[in-house]
Amino acid sequence: MSVKRPTDRNEPKVTLQTLARHLSLAVGTISAALNDSPAARAIPEHTKRRILDAARELNYQPNYFARSLRLQRTYTIGVIAEQIGDPYGAMVISGIEEHLRESEYFFLTVIHRHDPQILQNYSRMLVTRGVEGFITVDTSITERPSRPTVAVAGHAPVPGVTNLILDQQLAARLVLTHLLELGHRDIAFIKGQAASSDSATRWAAICAVSKELGVRIRPELVVQIEEDLTTPQIGYPYAKELLARQKPFTALFAYNDLSAIGAIWAFQEAGLCVPQDISVVGFDDVPLAVFSNPQLTTVRQPLQQMGQIAAKTLIDQIEGKEKFQAEIVIEPALIVRASTGAAPRTSSSRMESSLEVAVLRRGKSMTRASSKTTTGPAKSRRQ
Repeated sequence: MSVKRPTDRNEPKVTLQTLARHLSLAVGTISAALNDSPAARAIPEHTKRRILDAARELNYQPNYFARSLRLQRTYTIGVIAEQIGDPYGAMVISGIEEHLRESEYFFLTVIHRHDPQILQNYSRMLVTRGVEGFITVDTSITERPSRPTVAVAGHAPVPGVTNLILDQQLAARLVLTHLLELGHRDIAFIKGQAASSDSATRWAAICAVSKELGVRIRPELVVQIEEDLTTPQIGYPYAKELLARQKPFTALFAYNDLSAIGAIWAFQEAGLCVPQDISVVGFDDVPLAVFSNPQLTTVRQPLQQMGQIAAKTLIDQIEGKEKFQAEIVIEPALIVRASTGAAPRTSSSRMESSLEVAVLRRGKSMTRASSKTTTGPAKSRRQ
């Protein structure tokens, strides 16, 4: 049956009653089919199709305000994130948004930047605005929240919180085994910020797997990120610091892709080649990893899928469809690209030679700059 869609702006809004009159069906039948409620199971499939087709062609728009008042629900979720400008958070929130949109839920987002007072205040504000549950991203929760909660990258066991985590030990094993198979023995590490919820757990996993595989972690080859940036600049100064210590290494395992890409910049600036002199591995597999030069070998976290799983898990808990789960573990994958290669046979001499060349280049550059400054601009010759 073809239905002509109304075009007159002054025409009354299409309601459930409008659809019921048009299809000669009861309002309850229309409502059950559109909301896919348990009562809809008794409605024949051809009748459901008629209802959905008519609603679409007549441009029926559900009144969510009336629905919320009637059911005493807001269909709103609070998303609490450390920040949303970084690729990690953006991909997770994109997955959350996709599933909530399909489920006809809204979400409100707040950013706390690891400030406990802001986190507490914003949580209360979201509750006063009627959110039915929380999804946290890179946020450490220590107290039981007042609403059902799913924590993406949450690790501490907290009553009422489902922790959605990556298998960090498997991730560490994938990376270290890959580097060992390439012949790397002197491996440097960039640890994550202390405030990042994955940082301590990931480092503990790296230490445990290193001991298991016989990889020596040398303190002089370990640095920790302190800044909270959302660009590759976050890794640049720490790679410089590693080079300045003059302790040769042939591979770097960075906390995330941004710090790995920043490290590559620092190594190349020092005259070192990636991966010929130093192999580099990142973590997360954000879109920028493919556009790094060289393309970045990294641990893939299915970030968008994790956001979708978090949203589905929370809605299922709110609506009583699934039992509470304290933890959901996601499996990582190692994506091998061009930033890792066989360890150089003479790593010490090659790195030291490259560093000496870089120093000489800087010295010559500074001398030329000084010479230009003292002599001033050359006078033009007359023809």
